[in-house]
Amino acid sequence: MTPKALHFTGNPEADELIARDPLALLIGFAIDQQVPVQTAFSGPLKLQQRLGRLDAVAIASMDPDALEAAFQEKPAVHRFPGAMAKRVRELCALVASEYGGHADRLWKEAADGDELERRIRALPGYGDMKVIALGSVLAKHFGVEAARPLVPAHPTLGDVDSPEALEEYQAKKRAHKAELRARGASSPQWRSSSTR
Repeated sequence: MTPKALHFTGNPEADELIARDPLALLIGFAIDQQVPVQTAFSGPLKLQQRLGRLDAVAIASMDPDALEAAFQEKPAVHRFPGAMAKRVRELCALVASEYGGHADRLWKEAADGDELERRIRALPGYGDMKVIALGSVLAKHFGVEAARPLVPAHPTLGDVDSPEALEEYQAKKRAHKAELRARGASSPQWRSSSTR
């Protein structure tokens, strides 16, 4: 089961790319930090347009300065182009070495939820929230059975199935964060460095 689009960006071409290209999806999650979710998941399309294609082996072997230049080109892929170019290069190197350049092998060959979680955690830039969010997307949009144990009770990007659902998800997250700030607390449920 492969969705036609993941409604994370508001740009139909970017939404279709992250649905059909597993590496694009992993790159989107990797750079989903300190920028809105729309910016992060539009990044893979910008990179594809600037590099010609998204290929883990090719990106992993790119000159680091050339990749950073692709991130910096206007409009920039991310507000921290150097750090994110390095992260994406490391991600692609791992996909190239561990999965033969085929990003979907990460979940297609995982025996169970524990193995899938270990594989996701090994990706550069993937912490607790991204493990849960990617697991939820894989379970709910791609039908990956090994990802089902990673799905939490609270809302994640896995619950976003339309532009309206993304807007609602982000509004709820902002309200939750505002409530926590008012109480001077933090919640592991929504904790993330992202501004989703």
